[in-house]
Amino acid sequence: MEKDLIEYIAKSLVDDPSAVSVTETEGERGPVLELRVAQGDIGKVIGKYGRIAKALRTVLSASASKDGRRYSLEILD
Repeated sequence: MEKDLIEYIAKSLVDDPSAVSVTETEGERGPVLELRVAQGDIGKVIGKYGRIAKALRTVLSASASKDGRRYSLEILD
């Protein structure tokens, strides 16, 4: 569910929604969602001073805490 939520939000932010992909991996501190977007859209997902990235992480944290889980979000280029 969290994977779909991040993918939906990212697709609505970028110019090329077909290039958005979210994969779930296991990190040393728990599950990690890796967000990949087109090279030209990376700034739109990170935002000025990282505000959009922080908002994505906040939404992810709120969604995951309902189930008692903890996710990390990594934005990859």
